[in-house]
Amino acid sequence: MISAPLADGVIDVHSHWLPAELFDLPPGAPYGPMRDRDGELCLGDIPLSIPTRAMSDIPAILADMRAAGVGVRVLSAPPFAFPVQGTAGAASYVAAFNDALSAVVSEAGGRLVGLGLVSLDDPERARAQLERLARTDGMAGVAIPPLLGGRSLDQDPLRRILTDAEDLGLAVLVHPMQLPRPEWTDHYLSNLIGNPVESATAVASLILGGVKERLPRLRICFVHGGGCAPGLLGRWTHGWHTRADVRRHSTRPPDEVFGELFFDTVTHDPELLRLLTAHASKAGVVCGSDYPFDMAQRDPVRFATTHGPDARELISNARAFLGL
Repeated sequence: MISAPLADGVIDVHSHWLPAELFDLPPGAPYGPMRDRDGELCLGDIPLSIPTRAMSDIPAILADMRAAGVGVRVLSAPPFAFPVQGTAGAASYVAAFNDALSAVVSEAGGRLVGLGLVSLDDPERARAQLERLARTDGMAGVAIPPLLGGRSLDQDPLRRILTDAEDLGLAVLVHPMQLPRPEWTDHYLSNLIGNPVESATAVASLILGGVKERLPRLRICFVHGGGCAPGLLGRWTHGWHTRADVRRHSTRPPDEVFGELFFDTVTHDPELLRLLTAHASKAGVVCGSDYPFDMAQRDPVRFATTHGPDARELISNARAFLGL
């Protein structure tokens, strides 16, 4: 619920924040814990190549926003803080994060908006957490992974979360988790290839699984420009028209449903952003940065407005995603 007016300027819907007291990450997290080493943030023994203050210090985040020309930043947890394991203590971690995020958002004068966490493994508990987010001022929705336990958005428990989010009028941001695979061990391929593939899998599952058709009011955004999805949309649509098994769960072709989704501008390629803008609806592209990670779009507003929608459209689109 967002009752106070937002600050002026372009809205960055994709940025990350985690308070230092939660750097240990939720129980069962596949990575971690996070640690500060001489002002630099590490995930376990892996340097993240970002200053610790950029992840946890609100004055530093606001200063970086001003330098980047961002008017409003939507904060969500980094993906390695998603509570993907149903272990004891995960619900407490979710509550602690949501409370801390609500507090910093409420004190930011309309410059920050929050997307909370939920317990991914427990549908009833997740429903109660979503209901609380819907009642919390400054919190617009929830961030979730594209895959969980080998299943995507067309199957529970993630599908149940989407269903409850639509029912409660909450926005959903889908962020990949950089899941490890043996063939992606080297060259940072778990990010460079893995993240786009995770996102494309979720987009395809949402569309071909008929989920968006059954949840027409769902406001859902895929980061990193939807990963591989813009380049694969034609292939999905061809398959839908030619194969009965592809269209078994849906009644509309992918290229038609694609225009009802939101995607951010973190593509790192002007031509890919132009392709995304051509495939998505005019209202479906929103500014993102992936702040503060090293894979972030360093000048998000300039990149988005130069190669995609103008600032006025980006603001309008982000407000629509947030439900404003």
